[in-house]
Amino acid sequence: MKKILTASSNPEVIKTIENACKRYSAYFYSSVFSDTDAIINNIDYEMPEIKVLDFTSKQIDTPKILSIIDEDPWLHYGGIICVCKSEDQVCEIEQSKNSNILSALTVKNFTKHFSRILRILWQNQRFLFNRGMQDLIGGQESGEFICGNDPLDLRFYTNFLVSYLYNTNRIDEENRFNLQMSLMELLTNALEHGNLEISFEEKTEWMQKGGDIIELIERRSNDPKYAERRIKISYIIGKSRSRFIIRDDGKGFDWRKFTNINEPTIALHGRGISLSTGLTDKLTYNDAGNEVSFEIENLKNTTNNIPGIMRSFDTLTYTDKQIVCRENEMSNDLFFIISGRFAVYSGRKLVSVITPNDLFIGEMAFLLNDRRSATVLAVGECKLIKIPKGDFLTLIRHNPHYGIFLSRMLAQRLLKQTQKTISLQQKYQ
Repeated sequence: MKKILTASSNPEVIKTIENACKRYSAYFYSSVFSDTDAIINNIDYEMPEIKVLDFTSKQIDTPKILSIIDEDPWLHYGGIICVCKSEDQVCEIEQSKNSNILSALTVKNFTKHFSRILRILWQNQRFLFNRGMQDLIGGQESGEFICGNDPLDLRFYTNFLVSYLYNTNRIDEENRFNLQMSLMELLTNALEHGNLEISFEEKTEWMQKGGDIIELIERRSNDPKYAERRIKISYIIGKSRSRFIIRDDGKGFDWRKFTNINEPTIALHGRGISLSTGLTDKLTYNDAGNEVSFEIENLKNTTNNIPGIMRSFDTLTYTDKQIVCRENEMSNDLFFIISGRFAVYSGRKLVSVITPNDLFIGEMAFLLNDRRSATVLAVGECKLIKIPKGDFLTLIRHNPHYGIFLSRMLAQRLLKQTQKTISLQQKYQ
């Protein structure tokens, strides 16, 4: 079961979460706190997968809680749902581009949509619950999301994909912004011009009269002609590149009119395709205009986000083939991987290659207080933070989630190895 931290004193918010958890009682349960220190303490010790931060509860210091989570990458495990005082605050939070925030909603929309959000979270749990644990799976990942004609769905699935890629070191801060903008622009086109058949001219006239585009979307979505249409978001996340395909159920639209990125315009809208073309690779539509695809290049062996509390330790730079530690050596320091790749040899045989996605070197000797089980060499220029065992134990005492995080990471590796063993047994039986 997945833990939901409810940071609220608002009875309406608390009741909404409790009712939703009853509906999905086999999957989720909630703990309610209204004191800032108790909330922070729960995050440290329990590492709840979902955190609902209620900005309408005046006695809770929500900015402080967000700041603590933001400063420590190891607390990025899971995601945050913000309950806001107004639409203006929703816009402010969304514009902050915080990769830990999955959704920001007013109280009204929260009570309306939270149960559906839980269903989406459960259906796509690996995107959420592997966040912050880095990519321990490796290889290519593919799948698809199916969403309706609600802009909330588009934002939610966009945040899912972008945050996952960012928190598994596949994109950096700049490319996170670019991907977020491109997905939202192209999904909005699929919704408005595709599924709902809102023409460019119709949208322009509506906006010139001061109309809210969300209201127009809601009106059109309630029309039986469009109500059952869906948008499919397919993804293929590879080792070097990722590809995204967006397809709607509409008849298509004339996308060619909006592809010249150099064409100046003072229009109220209509620049989404041009902007996305400049921010991504190989952006193409099918002839009908109801399917668009694009690619991005993944970062490789890039710098891990360094927890602030680790920055006081020495950063070591290694050159190609320089030894980090030797097999059977009596040492149990822990190394946090900042960047680069490392070759692992046992008995002069290459057994694996470690990257920033593995986070650590030497955790087995650290935990077992034993000799080094392998020799580790740098591949090219690499950087590590060396943390003496005594100092890391002190960190765990003051920040218990560090120990929990390390345990979860090793448990995932054990599960991965167990699955490999079972697969081999089945193959050769």
